[in-house]
Amino acid sequence: QVQLVESGGGLVQAGGSLRLSCVVSGRTFSRYNMGWFRQAPGKEREFVGAISWSGSSTTYADSVKGRFTISRDNAKNAVYLQMNSLKPEDTAVYYCAERLESDLGLYPRDYVYWGQGTQVTVSS
Repeated sequence: QVQLVESGGGLVQAGGSLRLSCVVSGRTFSRYNMGWFRQAPGKEREFVGAISWSGSSTTYADSVKGRFTISRDNAKNAVYLQMNSLKPEDTAVYYCAERLESDLGLYPRDYVYWGQGTQVTVSS
């Protein structure tokens, strides 16, 4: 049974930083591309970024480019989202997800397995 568990969310002031973690169990983590998404109240789930299985390739939404960084540690079955220069509009529930295809997916429909999410709140 595949499980994805996010952690690291919380309340932070604008301009601050948070690091989210996602630990995967139940499958060979190092074979799969991973993505981060977020969903604010009343809005659709949106793409934040993705990383290839090896960590050699990443892609980001324009809204977070230059502020957020995705990395992974395959030995720990973990993927991370480092968020710097946070803004109130970054407030959302953040989800990690696993993709079974070889390319980096940009849409929720591209991902099969999902975590339960972790809340990030940025105060102004």
